[in-house]
Amino acid sequence: MFFDIPQISIRCTKLAAATALLACSALNASAAIVPPGVALAAKQELVRNNGSETETLDPAMVESVGAYNLTMDLFESLTATNNDGAVVPGVAEKWEQKDATTWIFHLRKNARWSNGDAVTANDFVYGIQRFVDPKTASSYANVFGVFLLNGNEVAAGKKPVGALGVRAIDAYTVEVKTSGPVPFMPELMSNPNFAPAHRASVEKFGKNWTKPGNLVSNGPFQLKDWQVNSKIVMVKNPNYWDKANVQLTQVTYLPVEDENTDVKLFQSGENDMTYQMPTGTYAKYVKQFPSDARNSLILGTRYYSFNNRDPLLKDVRVRKALSMVVDRDLLAQRVTADGQIPLYSVLPKGVVGAEVTSYDWASWPMAKRVEEAKKLLEQAGVKPGTKLRFAMNTSDYNKKMAIFVASEWKTKLGLATDIEAMEFKVLLKKRHEGDYQIARNGWVADYNDATTFLQLVQCGSDQNDNFNCNPKADALIKEATQITDQAKRTQLQTQAAKIVMDDYPMLPLLQYGLPRLVKSYVGGYSLKNPMDRYHSKDLYIVKH
Repeated sequence: MFFDIPQISIRCTKLAAATALLACSALNASAAIVPPGVALAAKQELVRNNGSETETLDPAMVESVGAYNLTMDLFESLTATNNDGAVVPGVAEKWEQKDATTWIFHLRKNARWSNGDAVTANDFVYGIQRFVDPKTASSYANVFGVFLLNGNEVAAGKKPVGALGVRAIDAYTVEVKTSGPVPFMPELMSNPNFAPAHRASVEKFGKNWTKPGNLVSNGPFQLKDWQVNSKIVMVKNPNYWDKANVQLTQVTYLPVEDENTDVKLFQSGENDMTYQMPTGTYAKYVKQFPSDARNSLILGTRYYSFNNRDPLLKDVRVRKALSMVVDRDLLAQRVTADGQIPLYSVLPKGVVGAEVTSYDWASWPMAKRVEEAKKLLEQAGVKPGTKLRFAMNTSDYNKKMAIFVASEWKTKLGLATDIEAMEFKVLLKKRHEGDYQIARNGWVADYNDATTFLQLVQCGSDQNDNFNCNPKADALIKEATQITDQAKRTQLQTQAAKIVMDDYPMLPLLQYGLPRLVKSYVGGYSLKNPMDRYHSKDLYIVKH
């Protein structure tokens, strides 16, 4: 059964006037809510697969879903999201919007670091400044920095970190100034990139500050063990402010990339929560594990990046031809066969802030699409037999998708494809450096607004691995960031998305659904979560 993606609610009253001071907060903090009558197991330990070895445990450096999963257990930002995807208080117990570009966050006074130190406003100022500081070299610095006053200038090294729009009003009050109206600010601040940092630890241990024994964190869990390519073990943080509502005493993350191995570990009882089911197995495992199968669409896009600097792919006619002949319906129904839906845009269904559009040719008969694609390649001087290079991270799921798409290009256009598999960390590096021709890619929303996806195709964005640039679309996006009229903002961002997608910078394939197996005794797992963010603090083990 599949669920529509709910709009994430930012629990704040609307701004009535530019000078109004309007308080807002969620009444209940994020924590494991055990229904009445549910008996808990004596052993509260969870093993969950994270899909791959993480690139980092440094919240300032996080960019992958796997790293997010880990750091959101270790660190807590000003706000948080619960397992339904709703914004709830984090270290900030309440917040308010002072004017269109000023937010005030009031910290709880009982928040502590894992070593017992108090979490203060200065820890957030230091953590956020460190995140945007070009010396840190975070790939998200200008992705999120764009929303903060002087954020882009600081990330580019044009202004000092002290000019960033974040300051401590006092020990327990943080002021955040934005570059323009940011209606989703409370949700944005829940991301681990905006987490506080324990300055003394960072300065003492340098690049080794995230290793076991060195890492001082402020989240519900603290790092116990990290065995690269084997496991990461976390234990309950005894100094966490809401420890009474954290049920799990230990969480073990596995970096298993092969989905079949993942399922075998689940079957043997060595894993309580898989990352995703292998392609084409959903119906089988729903029947085999009816009480353990979980699935829902999320705000995410599966796509392939085209290197727009590549001698062959810099011609838009080639990129368009490659996109036109891929049968997304067949891919969704026969290859992945797990409820994902075809996609023809950088924007997925359910996103706020823009209307999702599609290519006109998406409704054409495939024969007509192939005929047009062949004409485009002929005009571009691309002959049958031309070889394409495709890079992906090691995964049976990704491999089957790649083989299908390569077959589409071969049988319909006469183009051959060399597929190269590598570790996820290596693929990330290659994409960022432009050391590829076509590459597997994917994006899960950082918050529910179109801007999180538009940054994938904006000029100069650190997450634009396509290296495309459409100044007209960029101008529309920039205009949208400066207005408070939400209808007009939606119109501008819809127009921008359509313009840039007509450049074919990427090949959108499917909207993410994440079919996985979760032991029936794992409580707190919600199918309403639109971004696949499951905090371990919200989970618990039922007596079984």
